[in-house]
Amino acid sequence: MGAAGFFFLYLIVFLAGMYLLKKGLSILSGHAMRNWIYTCINHPVKAFIAGIIFTGILQSSSAVMVIVIGLVSAGVISFKQTIGIILGTNIGSTFTTQLIALDIGSLILPLFIIGFLCLLMGAAFNKEALMRICAVFMGLGALFSAMAGFGLLAYPLSELNLVKELLLYTNEHSFAGVLSGTVLTAIIHSSAATVGIIMSFLNADILTLSAGIAYVLGANIGTCITGMMAAAGANQEAKLTAYAHVWVNVIGVAAFYPFISYCSAAVQTLASQPDMQLAHFSLIFNVISSLALLPFANAFGSFVVSFSTFFREK
Repeated sequence: MGAAGFFFLYLIVFLAGMYLLKKGLSILSGHAMRNWIYTCINHPVKAFIAGIIFTGILQSSSAVMVIVIGLVSAGVISFKQTIGIILGTNIGSTFTTQLIALDIGSLILPLFIIGFLCLLMGAAFNKEALMRICAVFMGLGALFSAMAGFGLLAYPLSELNLVKELLLYTNEHSFAGVLSGTVLTAIIHSSAATVGIIMSFLNADILTLSAGIAYVLGANIGTCITGMMAAAGANQEAKLTAYAHVWVNVIGVAAFYPFISYCSAAVQTLASQPDMQLAHFSLIFNVISSLALLPFANAFGSFVVSFSTFFREK
């Protein structure tokens, strides 16, 4: 019950952060700033590179997705301009499993401090722009705090006997691994945390590499829950961005799922340690699935719009 209580607390913090971020980002609707952002993402390839860089810096595709959805919700960018960014975030997210680098948790305090300073200056000089900047930093701080909190729930989950039994079951049933990876990541809001847990079980010889790969595939779908939450209550363009994120990962997982055993054999030739083998698979999966869709970014965006329109009319 304690973990459940903390989960709902983090959920409230997350939604409050998203509200602040959306309000603060409306300052970017000015023509000069809008033109600068357009310059960075006015082509799918440029947006793709931007997605890789920003996700690599923040070490969280979820963090980048909520920022992107916030920009769409604020009317700064359009849905179709986000396709390249979404594809880039999938590759950028693999940096977490390849390297021990920046943790978004280290950004929480600086974000709140900067936000508080902007609040003081905005109040002192009666500047609306500073107040909106304050909302941006405070919103990001709240979002990152919530996601860090979700990550803290990973360890208690990994210690449950039921979870351990489920991991053993997935050694023989790959689809159960995909479903379990999806659900676990949706609960803790961190695919990196899920992969970290799976790596620990791999190193302990509790899981097979094929089962670990199935969990990674599921984690890529489960991480979409953050974007879906961020788009809840937002405009249709923001919802389409979240839907596109889901479609990208579902298509990639569907393409790789039949070849799990072959992927397992292939990555075993790249490293000797199971955790590094899993990290290499995560990189290969995301690079191939993202690059395969990149040339069709505009067509893919049209597909998402058409599919969403069809079901909305139904």
